[in-house]
Parts: sequence; C-alpha cells; structure tokens
Amino acid sequence: MKLLYFCRLFISGSSFVEYATQEGRMSTNVIKKAFSATEEGFLGVVKNSIQIRPQIAQVGSCCLVGVISNGELYVANLGDSRVVLGKKVSEKGKTRVVAERLSSDHNVSLVEVRKEVEAQHPGDSHIVVYCHGGWRIKGIIQVSRSIGGFFLKKPEFNRDRFLMQYGNQIPLKRPALTAEPSIISRKLRPEDLFLIFASDGLWDHLTDEEAVDIVHIHPRRGIAKRLVGTALDKATKKRELRYNDIKKIEKGVRRRIHDDITVIVIYLDQQKKLANGTKLGCTSPPIDIFSCKDDKKTHSAQHT
Repeated sequence: MKLLYFCRLFISGSSFVEYATQEGRMSTNVIKKAFSATEEGFLGVVKNSIQIRPQIAQVGSCCLVGVISNGELYVANLGDSRVVLGKKVSEKGKTRVVAERLSSDHNVSLVEVRKEVEAQHPGDSHIVVYCHGGWRIKGIIQVSRSIGGFFLKKPEFNRDRFLMQYGNQIPLKRPALTAEPSIISRKLRPEDLFLIFASDGLWDHLTDEEAVDIVHIHPRRGIAKRLVGTALDKATKKRELRYNDIKKIEKGVRRRIHDDITVIVIYLDQQKKLANGTKLGCTSPPIDIFSCKDDKKTHSAQHT
C-alpha cells in the first residue's frame, strides 16, 4: 500500500494502516476514519492551547490524500487543493495525453458549492456573503471543508472571550465548515501516466490541461519545481511585474500576488519489464515534490 499525504496538518500514515488492518483492506471507510481522527486530534490540540494561543481556533488546513492499494487508487480531499491525472487516450489512430480531475474543489466561488452550503444552512441568509472581491462563508473564508477552523464549527470557540479579542463574534446556527472528505476510488489502468497533487496556488495560474502538458513533455527530474516556476511566472505577468520585483516583497504582502504553491508529481509505471523480457503488472511510482521556498531555484527551474 502506497500513501501520499498533502495536508498542512498531518494525517498519520499509521492511522491508515491501523484502520485498514482492522477492516482487512483499504476502503473509503478507512479514509473517513483517518480524516475524522485527524480532526479530533487537532481539536484536542486547540482545546489544550486556546487560553494561551486563542488564534489557534482560527487555524485550519485543506487536505488532499492519495492511497494506492492493490491496484486501486483512492483520492480524498477537503478544501481546494486538487489532484489531476494525466492519461493517454487514442482518437482516430492518434494518441495524446489529456487531463482528468480526480478531486472536487470545495470553494464557494463555485456556484454548485455555494448552493450546497446554502442548502445545508436553511434560514441563514448570511452563510455565504460576497465581499472582498469574492464569495466567502460568513464573509471570511472561501473553502467549505477543512481540518480545523473550529471558530466556524463550534460555538464554544466562536464565543470564547480570548478569541473575541482578535475579532467580532460570528453567529453560528450550526457548523459553517465540515471535515467530511470527498472520496473517489478507481482502478489504475495502463493508460494512467501520472498524478499531480497541488495546492490552490498552482491552480490559480495553471489549468489542469496546462499542468498535464508540462509534466508530459518535460523530463521527470525537477518536474514539480518546473510547475511551481511556471505558475510564479504567470502570477508576475498578471501584475505586470518581473519575478525579481516580487522577490523583494514581504511574504504577507506577497500573498496578494500568489498563494502558497506546493506540488507533488507521482508517476504511475504500471508495466515493469523483468530481465527475461516478461512484464510484471505493478505500480512503483517515482515522486517529485516541491514547495515554493527558494525563490532563485524556483524561478530557474522552468528554464533548465
């Protein structure tokens, strides 16, 4: 069983193994249990820290998880990090590589997500509000699902006198956010080539198809860094800036130009040739990981 975690708060690999062992196999129920255990574990941290660090009730994270078990791929997510599959298709005798999105973005900028949230909160006309240039839950946050963010889930944190020092009380009739993941599963197929796991900072600037094309046509080594570099170039051009200009901007201010960009690319090599020429069906993917931390190296990546 291969596990891939993509979460600013940590889902323990031992949780997956423990629950899968209990059930005798990997399943969507195992993944739900692991997400629930992570949510409850972080809730314990918040309860223990709230009086000395009241802002911790506002801390939350998107989460994206991939699991490969016995040739089955499971993808689970909260928030708007995304996984995209690059796969081969044949049309009229020609083969090309196309993108297939495997995760669902939980972001109220999307009409269907707004409708989902509004349906879950009948009678609360302010559950989704348009402000600061976009749709936001309670006028604060765009994602509708997360690990943490308990000030929008539990009234005791919303009303906590320590937390209220840092902002106004937000009336909650019921939890405004949920930690219930969207989960898909599918058998890996010979035409499946690679998976791109990335935070929304990448997808703000690259379409699914653009990201898949980059991975398909470039060498594997450093491919995640190349994706990050391409997204940063696009972000600067949108603001009519040069890359060297944004390097001088403080990190907090720089988020107005681009969000966090973290990328994992996992290649799916399903047919391994043995020494005698026979083929063995397996999945043994090399992985390339990069997060936007080293400006100089990031920017040079796409040009190497």
